[in-house]
Amino acid sequence: MSRPPSPPPVLPGFRYLEPLGTGGFADVFLYEQEMPRRQVAVKVLLADRISSTAAQEFADEANVMAMLSTHPAIVTIYQAGVAGDGRPYLVMEYCPRPNLQLRARRESFSVAEALRVGVQVAGAVETAHRAGVLHRDIKPANILVTAYNRPALTDFGIASTTGATGEASGMSIPWSPPESFAETPTSGPRTDVWALGATLYTLLAGRSPFERPGERNSSADLIERIERAALTSLGRPDSPESLQRVLERAMAKNPDDRYPSAVAFARALQKVQIELSHSVTPIDIVDDHPTAEDLDDDGDGLTRVREIVSIDPDVSAFTRPSAATQPKSSLPALPDVPRFDSPASAGAVDEATQMRVPTVGMPPAPAAPTPDDRTIVRPPMVVAPHAPASVVPALASPPGPPVSPAAGAPALANPKNRRGLWIALSAVAAVIVVVGTIVGLNALVAGIETTPEATESADPQDVVSDFVPKVADLSGARQGELIVFTWLNKDPQEGDTFIWEVVDVSGQGEPQQAEDAVAQLPASAGTVCIDVMLRRDDGRVSERVRGCVD
Repeated sequence: MSRPPSPPPVLPGFRYLEPLGTGGFADVFLYEQEMPRRQVAVKVLLADRISSTAAQEFADEANVMAMLSTHPAIVTIYQAGVAGDGRPYLVMEYCPRPNLQLRARRESFSVAEALRVGVQVAGAVETAHRAGVLHRDIKPANILVTAYNRPALTDFGIASTTGATGEASGMSIPWSPPESFAETPTSGPRTDVWALGATLYTLLAGRSPFERPGERNSSADLIERIERAALTSLGRPDSPESLQRVLERAMAKNPDDRYPSAVAFARALQKVQIELSHSVTPIDIVDDHPTAEDLDDDGDGLTRVREIVSIDPDVSAFTRPSAATQPKSSLPALPDVPRFDSPASAGAVDEATQMRVPTVGMPPAPAAPTPDDRTIVRPPMVVAPHAPASVVPALASPPGPPVSPAAGAPALANPKNRRGLWIALSAVAAVIVVVGTIVGLNALVAGIETTPEATESADPQDVVSDFVPKVADLSGARQGELIVFTWLNKDPQEGDTFIWEVVDVSGQGEPQQAEDAVAQLPASAGTVCIDVMLRRDDGRVSERVRGCVD
């Protein structure tokens, strides 16, 4: 039975709501922040643990989390301070869903979800390592779940620098590597890699890697197996052999045989995702200076950290050919057409890949359209065909004296003039025919009522199809040497059961399953709280409801 939570401190700007859990060094409470208004989790150091060393460690945890908490898979810290009663506290993001330890005890994860969580948390650990921080206590209970169902690593209370190799205190035994139990314990980045592999194994198997159902699993038994026993198979038909090999390498007895970094472990998980045809989960890493390992990952290019390429907005993909490369023509000079290039780059474009702007028959650039004008469907633009070079002078200014009605006969008597005139008239007639055809087609199309092509769309999904109602009217009372909690199932269905557990921030409390809407536990001093969830026969579980007895 866990101890009752300590009295919540009075914090200016925050309103106390309820306890969230207790631990060996601190309690966690749910508060509502007044400005901006939101629910937050407040971790408060216990009064009997206050010392200069403990206070410094608490401050170190605040600084580490503040440095890393912008990562999407690390719990965000909002502020830190000292309460009026002298207890240090941290104000953190509130993650309302059960932590991964509670979920793994209730049900094993699917391979797809376990791989996704593994890649996301590995990215958080790699980010911490690149900032010079070892976590040293990675385990399912220290991975919370946000309201958006994303994992969030927390509890950096025993974190240290990546250069610290002479100690390994504080790690939880089931997820600790062999070097943690050596005569001179050591830790490093590969220690966290072991813990990542052990955590992923727990999510898939529903138990820690060296825990054996039906056998003794004391601390001494676990340590002996961690140091000497081989990793047992997951025994899941939906888990490929490649995933077993990834876990075995991550949890190799010799640190040198493990993945050299958390990001290398994440990449191995991504390759399993590809093998299973799953969506590949991105690795969230921020690094302004990619390492050689980042830039050369077996040539697959899946998880490279790429440098940003800046593109000059003044240089366009459309470039007009320079005067030196334009074809010669005897056509008269035309007005300048709008340019689509940058002067600095006009002559440096490969001729074979240029997109040329037409220069013959192009009308002047239209004025900028009004806002309503943008919705007008315009007829296609007609461009005059290229006429022979001798035609344009005949149309512009025919040679010889001006033609008048009186003097027309001599001019037409010239065979050359008649030939040029007939060519010009033929060209004009051809243009008129083309324009008339296009106008007729436009008129025909305009009279036809068109209907947009129907696009196939997915049937709308019922977003509440998996909804399981929360239990109601949860209350408790002291009855002699027992504390009895009762609640109500508002929508009872065949096969319904209930899961309840005593609130414990360490995540080590054992969830209990009950068929009836009642829970009994030994009475103890102080406030006692339990969480209750409704479980359907198909495995779906409701959100938890908390009840407390003073």
